[in-house]
Amino acid sequence: MSQPSVSIVCDVPALVSVSEDRRVPLPARLHYGREDPYAVRLLLGAPDAVPVVWVFARELLAEGLSRPAGIGDVLVFPRHRCLPDTMRVVLRSRAGAALIELPASTVSRFLADTGVLVPPGTESAYVDVDSGLAQLTGRSD
Repeated sequence: MSQPSVSIVCDVPALVSVSEDRRVPLPARLHYGREDPYAVRLLLGAPDAVPVVWVFARELLAEGLSRPAGIGDVLVFPRHRCLPDTMRVVLRSRAGAALIELPASTVSRFLADTGVLVPPGTESAYVDVDSGLAQLTGRSD
């Protein structure tokens, strides 16, 4: 019998704004796994290079589909009437900020798949607290 999948991976076409009127394609991938059930990972960069990885709450990405969400380093904005199937993710660091555009329909399907793997609201059932504490304290029993 096959083991059920414990992660969801979705290649997603992304555009990064490099100036006010110029956007360039950027390879991107969304990743979600049971091992970190509250978070999604957005991997940015060419497939043959080491990607830049941003980790943020799955709930933030879901909320950003319908209304502006987030504070701090990651902000998510919903579809814009001029670009109805585009959502925007702003990633900020000390080095600067990047505006990433993703197809909202692809993100929505990705989130639906993550909800099958770990239904929203049940994430705590997938967290291994004992293992996490052992890692934090440096103990392995």
